[in-house]
Amino acid sequence: MKRILVIDDDQDILDLVAYNLSRNGYRCFTAQKCSSGMDILMTENPDLVILDIMLPGFNGLTLLEELKKNESTKEIPVIMLTAKGEESDRILGLEMGADDYVPKPFSVRELVLRVQRSLDRAELSDTNPRLICNGISLDFDRYEVMAGGAEVHLTATEFKLLAFLLRNKGRVVSRARLLEQVWGYQFAGTTRTVDTHIQRLRDKLDAVPHGIETVRGVGYKLVPEGNESRLAG
Repeated sequence: MKRILVIDDDQDILDLVAYNLSRNGYRCFTAQKCSSGMDILMTENPDLVILDIMLPGFNGLTLLEELKKNESTKEIPVIMLTAKGEESDRILGLEMGADDYVPKPFSVRELVLRVQRSLDRAELSDTNPRLICNGISLDFDRYEVMAGGAEVHLTATEFKLLAFLLRNKGRVVSRARLLEQVWGYQFAGTTRTVDTHIQRLRDKLDAVPHGIETVRGVGYKLVPEGNESRLAG
């Protein structure tokens, strides 16, 4: 299930968008300020952000700029949903890295369609058969993992777990999200299952500085060497 974060200071709009996204099979998170939206970004790892410009505190364009500068969030598609619909506003948002721009008032059906198209584009751009980070190379075609030049033998679950961490490198991934994405909704285990598999993965990758860190009370993060989060705190 794809996860969408909607940031808008109008509660009626949040309710309307969240309801319609949920009806179309998405899991939706909402925030009325950039600060609370940033908290959700770092803990829930949404697949797409719908972002207003005129927000209390600092505006949506400032948050967009931060997202596109940060290694862990720059690939997240962003749709601007705002009353600032002049051509100059749209061009500015797109130049700053927004994937799409929807002016208010808007059609909910059109917004849902644009969400799906943005997610489809993101998936098409994420079809690299090999993921590389911290001396680890994961090859989907060969179903092979190399670490420090030596092959590492992983179970199918460990392979999926590592692939998900690599795809989300630099981002905090909750235990609940890992259970959802790696094991699936029907899995009857607990978050302890995640901890056990993470420890096994660390043991097998011991030959390289794998960077799999525990984020206390939340989950795990694979930190690329020499990279620090600019959205921390």
